[in-house]
Amino acid sequence: MKRIVLLIATNLAVVFLLSIVASLLGVDRILTQNGLALENLLWFSLIFGFGGAFISLLISKQVALWSTGAHVITSPEGAHERWLVDTVHRLADKANIGRPDVAVYEGEPNAFATGAFKNSALVAVSTGLLSSMSREEVEAVLGHEITHVSNGDMVTLTLIQGVLNTFVFFLSRVVGFIVDKMVFRTERGVGPGFYITVIVSQIVFGIFASMIVMYFSRRREFRADAGSAQLLGTPQPMIGALMRLGGMQPGALPQAMAASGVAGSPGGWGALFASHPPIEQRIAALQGRG
Repeated sequence: MKRIVLLIATNLAVVFLLSIVASLLGVDRILTQNGLALENLLWFSLIFGFGGAFISLLISKQVALWSTGAHVITSPEGAHERWLVDTVHRLADKANIGRPDVAVYEGEPNAFATGAFKNSALVAVSTGLLSSMSREEVEAVLGHEITHVSNGDMVTLTLIQGVLNTFVFFLSRVVGFIVDKMVFRTERGVGPGFYITVIVSQIVFGIFASMIVMYFSRRREFRADAGSAQLLGTPQPMIGALMRLGGMQPGALPQAMAASGVAGSPGGWGALFASHPPIEQRIAALQGRG
């Protein structure tokens, strides 16, 4: 989940910053001084929308390391670090991608992979995950993250985010222009109503865009689970890891589990903003019941 949250948070920050820069440079004023130039606005939206998404992707490794306090293992110390690095590299070789950097950070059981390129990614694991799971289960989680890298999930989500950013930029300014003319009745150029409406619209449209990104993220989690099972030759280690993440001991899956999932995704409206599907759905998919 961390990789998606970090990407989206960074992207929103970059997009907001680009919007401020555009206003300061007078781009919005140029687009609206003689009416709204829709073709120019579309090109502006494409450049700023995809620009923000790809800037976020390019700095994703640095942001991830900074925000989690993770340290990259450059010279493994002890058998545990050596095993961790060797396992990541072995799985990367099996997935036919470049060997990623391996990092460890303090925190609850979790892991993530990030980076702009398949052959120079970062795989980070929390101390909580390493201490609470067996090596076989940790290997399954690492296989899951390696699959994200080999499938190019970060790039795919960045492209989706770029398209959505384009619509957010474009529609927020169209709405701002309409509101400024019809509600605030600005006759020449645009007034404060335009800029206020643009800011509010970007926030609202940005929330809906995040929901769409999260939907695609949930779909790709199933693929990453399946990829881990393929790399390890069996789905059982990934099932065991998911059960531990859900607060259960490995074993037979109970017939009745909470509908919203256990440590997988929130229920109700919150599920629309979850980057991961409910754990019981992921387990069911691995068991061929999804």
